[in-house]
Amino acid sequence: MAGSETVIEVRRLSALAEFSEALRLQQCVWGFADSDLVPVALFVVASKTGGQVFGAYQAEQMVGFCLALAGMKPEGQPFLHSHMLGVLPAYRDLGIGRRLKLEQRADALARGIELVEWTFDPLEIKNAFFNIERLGAIVRRYSENEYGSTSSPLHGGLPTDRCVAEWWIATARVAAMVGGKPPERQVEERIAVPVQIERWCRDEPIRALEIQRANRGRFQRSFARGLAVTGFERTSAQGVYLLGPSP
Repeated sequence: MAGSETVIEVRRLSALAEFSEALRLQQCVWGFADSDLVPVALFVVASKTGGQVFGAYQAEQMVGFCLALAGMKPEGQPFLHSHMLGVLPAYRDLGIGRRLKLEQRADALARGIELVEWTFDPLEIKNAFFNIERLGAIVRRYSENEYGSTSSPLHGGLPTDRCVAEWWIATARVAAMVGGKPPERQVEERIAVPVQIERWCRDEPIRALEIQRANRGRFQRSFARGLAVTGFERTSAQGVYLLGPSP
């Protein structure tokens, strides 16, 4: 059983056996069917073409991993697309996900890369808080049904709508957020997600779909106005996206 005293080592992955273990973790974390698994071959390609593959270990047991692919914007700016980050259920809430993201950041900065992007489900309150408040990512784009239907029970059969997190890792803002010192924010719009959403996705999918559709429209209208998600608040009843001028 993992506990607060658990010693975790984060290291770069390069061997086929390590990539195969990351494949197994996908099944444990998301419950994917084989058809939805990211194959070992993609981990190999990422590791050899400027991407990133890191693993988190307790002794010799892999308990988490992250995978990023190298990309380039139309204007020629290099960036990393962080496609997957997963931690075994027994090892969550120990800061392992944050350790993996900070390793991503350090490696990218050392290579002169200033932007890391990834997508996340806007209905997942805990993940949103982590991305926005703990890492300092901003959101200016919303993608409808990004990955189509998946076999993961975590997605509840809903359309895979995603927010696109932009992590501008070289900025003073991100350095402050990572250091636990969020800057002042001008809030012009709030978009709330009830804490019951996880249960509704599992037990009342029609109700969850109504929330998803309503918030989809709110995000799209706000982004069309030039607003960005720059903060996230949590209460016992809801998680709230805070939108204001783009930093």
